[in-house]
Amino acid sequence: METLSFEFPAGQPPTGRALVGCVGSGDLEVLLEPGTSGTLRIQVQTSVNGAQQRWQHLFERIFQEHRPPALNIDIHDFGATPGVVRLRLEQGFEEIGHD
Repeated sequence: METLSFEFPAGQPPTGRALVGCVGSGDLEVLLEPGTSGTLRIQVQTSVNGAQQRWQHLFERIFQEHRPPALNIDIHDFGATPGVVRLRLEQGFEEIGHD
């Protein structure tokens, strides 16, 4: 297991929280909670060692399209593909009311 931390510029924090996915299902679980204005913090617990750069590139691609809200995001990964990661993040953003 490896724990990775990332930080990106963000907007204002949302009022809601969201939990999407299920790590026991063999993909991943994402918990989104309001964070500090201007900052998006992500912590990833992954079973895939040495994947820091892959996660960094994935987040950069996602957040260059839309400025994310200020959140603290915890991701518990069980080897999910980048497509599943993006899907779960989009589901979480939709749940908290941010498109």
